[in-house]
Amino acid sequence: EEIVLPRRKTWDKLAVLQALASTVNRDPTAAHYMFQDDPFLMPRNTANSRLLSLSKESGRSAAKYIIKEFPQYFDKTTAEPNIPCLMPESLTPQIEGVSEAALKERIELRRVKASVDLFDQLLQAGTPVSLETTNRLLDLLCFYGDGESAQEKQQEQKGAVEDPEVRKACSIISVLSSAETENNNAERIFKIMPERNAHSYCTMIRGMVKHGAPAKAYDMYTDLLNKRHKADVHTFNALIAAVPYLKERFTERWELVKDFLNHMVQQEVQPNVLTFNAVLKTLRRCGGVGRSVSVSVIKEMDALDIEPSLATYDHLLYIFYRAVDLHPSAIINEVLEEVEKRSFTPQDPDDANFFATAMQACCDLKDIKLAYRLNKLMEKGDNWKFLDMDRLNAYWSKFFSLLCMMEQIDVVLKWYKEMTPSLFYPSPRNMFDLLQALDAANHLEVIPSVWEDIKQLGFNRKQDLLEELLSLMSREQHPEETQLAFAKCAEDIKAVHEQSGRDQALLEWTGSALGHVVVLFSRAGRTQDAWNMMEHFQQINRIPTDQVMDEFLNCAKQTNCPDEAIKLVKLAASLGLPSTLKLKSRTEQEFELSEKQKKVLERIQLDSDSSDSDSDSDSD
Repeated sequence: EEIVLPRRKTWDKLAVLQALASTVNRDPTAAHYMFQDDPFLMPRNTANSRLLSLSKESGRSAAKYIIKEFPQYFDKTTAEPNIPCLMPESLTPQIEGVSEAALKERIELRRVKASVDLFDQLLQAGTPVSLETTNRLLDLLCFYGDGESAQEKQQEQKGAVEDPEVRKACSIISVLSSAETENNNAERIFKIMPERNAHSYCTMIRGMVKHGAPAKAYDMYTDLLNKRHKADVHTFNALIAAVPYLKERFTERWELVKDFLNHMVQQEVQPNVLTFNAVLKTLRRCGGVGRSVSVSVIKEMDALDIEPSLATYDHLLYIFYRAVDLHPSAIINEVLEEVEKRSFTPQDPDDANFFATAMQACCDLKDIKLAYRLNKLMEKGDNWKFLDMDRLNAYWSKFFSLLCMMEQIDVVLKWYKEMTPSLFYPSPRNMFDLLQALDAANHLEVIPSVWEDIKQLGFNRKQDLLEELLSLMSREQHPEETQLAFAKCAEDIKAVHEQSGRDQALLEWTGSALGHVVVLFSRAGRTQDAWNMMEHFQQINRIPTDQVMDEFLNCAKQTNCPDEAIKLVKLAASLGLPSTLKLKSRTEQEFELSEKQKKVLERIQLDSDSSDSDSDSDSD
């Protein structure tokens, strides 16, 4: 067989780096590469990692702002050789005076306020501005609004809160504020334009949808039709996305979507993948109507030879698997089969949501095989790049919860060691699921190492997590070595309850947590520590259970501490517990008491009898 050597091979610019990267594996004990600059700032949990990543982005934005506001201090080039793409961009306008060329330059530099001021000056001077330049100014205003196009505003939006309720509230506020702002610069300039073309109308429609005025956008679209203009595909995409804000009933929304699609056919506008993604995103808010027609939308895409993006499948999974009645896994199986056949590039901002949505569907279906299949798909090629830090944590958190629910404990612990902290930081819910998995597999001896991770993650003040941890450790008797390790955990939890920082309130004891700690100290033979905890019951007005008192008495017997046993009887008598006589009897039988100690016990009995007689006389 003849081998033909190519005369020239064109390599990718990153080929050498990619070859070097293929020679090393991920270190499961290291944090994300974003956080490896300063070990002191290494995040401990999801909140810290988010705070640090946003802080770094904020620092970059601050640096860009300084360069933009004070360019005169950054005009020296000291790098040798000079690499222009690594140097700050020149954002200072070079054309002086009032002219259309100066206006074009400011539009290119995205100076919103300066562009509007210069446009007004041109009109006041009686200088006509061309339709093309005016349309470019409208493009700028409809994208940024009346605010300045600062980079820090984009970064702030990038790190916006993910809570859907908060996001909904913010959108309502945005709609109200946009509705109140009737005379914004974009609308003012549009009204005074001597002539308007289809581009002018389309820009205004998309700007109104973007800034929360869908009703005005629909009216503008009606004006466009009356002027016998044609909309472009991007305008139709924006209008379809705004349908849920225009109609209330599900059937009305779907009818309006079909109207827009029919208008596209009449105006000979070819739809693209974003068009169908907008349709499916609208169907997400159409209840049963969306589930009944969404598959036909996918078939229509196939008929037009338009390849779906990850956002297409994300919307489809949301429609079928976010309802109360879950559908079988046939649809998600077909989706994964289609995704496995292709490699994807970003086409839609919602592409990044696919893997987290699909993993949530796997969790709802409790299908671990589907989850493994999805995870293999996520790690294929460059698919992992669709997940930013927040989505990565959400994805792995759902996957780990499913592992704890469905897998053997050895497999769960293997994944746990490989995933943290290099891939994600477990949430309190993840640690709770891990504790339940250890309980189901009867591997409670691993709890001390899990407790160390809980402390490292900063969850040692989570009351429900501490309750679950103490409950599992104190439920059954374990070998001596395990009991000593459990007692060490209980000591750490006791210290957490006793310490309070400047910004932290004192963690209050609950009766159950206090009882669990007493049991753990008692089983480890730490009688004095156990008694110190017993004294807390009176301080917090709680009653110890019979099991707690029996465990403490057993500990006092093993360590030959009759004084502590007598103190326990006194405590039970002071609390008026019915088990006082039983505890006194055990103390007399199981301990070697001195005459003085016997008299103390008899005195406790007399006190309790006298209190009983007093209560009887009161009742008479």
